[in-house]
Amino acid sequence: MVAGGPYGLEDLIGKAGYRGTIIILLLTPLLWSIPTALMVSELATALPCEGGFYVWVRRGLGPFWGFQESWLTLTGSVFEMALYPTLFVAYLSRFLPRFGTGYRAIGLELALIALCAGWNVLGAKAVGEGSIWLNALLFCPFLAMIIIALHKPLGAPLAPAQHLDLAGGIVIAMWNYMGWDNLSTIADEVDRPQRTYPLAMFGAVTLVIASYVFPVMAVAAARFDAGLWTTGGWVDAGEALGGSILALGIAVAGMIGALGSFSSLMLSFTRLPAVMAADGYLPQAFARHLKKTGAPWVAIVACAIAWAACLPLGFFHLLILDVLLTGLSILLEFAALIGLRIREPNLARPYRIPGGILATIAISVPPIALLALSVARNESEQVGTTNGLMIGSGIILLGVLLYFASPASRGKNKNREAHPAIPGDRPSHAPGE
Repeated sequence: MVAGGPYGLEDLIGKAGYRGTIIILLLTPLLWSIPTALMVSELATALPCEGGFYVWVRRGLGPFWGFQESWLTLTGSVFEMALYPTLFVAYLSRFLPRFGTGYRAIGLELALIALCAGWNVLGAKAVGEGSIWLNALLFCPFLAMIIIALHKPLGAPLAPAQHLDLAGGIVIAMWNYMGWDNLSTIADEVDRPQRTYPLAMFGAVTLVIASYVFPVMAVAAARFDAGLWTTGGWVDAGEALGGSILALGIAVAGMIGALGSFSSLMLSFTRLPAVMAADGYLPQAFARHLKKTGAPWVAIVACAIAWAACLPLGFFHLLILDVLLTGLSILLEFAALIGLRIREPNLARPYRIPGGILATIAISVPPIALLALSVARNESEQVGTTNGLMIGSGIILLGVLLYFASPASRGKNKNREAHPAIPGDRPSHAPGE
């Protein structure tokens, strides 16, 4: 859910150069990923419920902000989830160019969405186990690339990167390091969540940093021109270092990474409409689960259709809108973390961020600073006749209007929401129930 290999870093290298990319990749997790992982570890172990961060924000800040949390996440997902079919086709077209444009490309992207929807209907266990194998496969070509780069004679010294866009590069790194909270929405399908979540969070932080930094260091050491990096650039680097076989392996691994990331994130995002329907904010049909697998099949189908509708947008436009909307939802999660520390100091917290309330507030400052940078970058990015900030602002305003238009906000769930998100107040959808 956080990373499917170093794919997606190509535009970062092109915008920041090798030295800037490595610095950004080392600093961003300190300012963005680790604070988020700490927050998720505390809240996921205290409130391990289906719906995850929606439940945290609703309980910590109230039903209005809980609705906005889900709205921001789901609208951000509409932009994010269109990225992975685009990446899948981009890597396939490197060795089968006729599938890179036109109706063939759209057909492949739609087929990928349909395949992942079917996979998700099989349930969390099927997606989780499949993701392990996909990750192992996609890292093999990069291990080969690193080994080859270490033994390859150095090329000519590289010229300094021109036209650096460090702000754009940081936004790309933020996207590559997002997703730590997504695992929370399936907490009631996770074995021993109080123990599992902290281990998963901090083990994954280390693995993700390594999976990004070492391949970039390898191509930098081989002095592959940073100015040549565009989407799909890992294939060109593989060709330069190891010939056509390594290039083919990296292209196939890129397709695997896009498939695995899309399917894993679908597992997370589709739990939100199901929980919101149970709370009265969406039609009850979204709350339907399959008895055999526990999968919310109506939510899966509806989300797949929405994501398919955003396929025509370009990669960078999709990315910056996703970072803006998802980043705002993460800030609401930090606010819920602080709010629950104040409102419910005696809530059982199997994992607690050390240092008390002041330390808890302090770890939220770096993500706020990075989000401010993202807002500024959206304002300067044209999307059609407007800019990313205007589109994002319109989406945020629509979320406010939809909340007050929903029946649940006007009364029928008020008694329930006076004490929201008590673990166990919603029936589990475990297999067989």
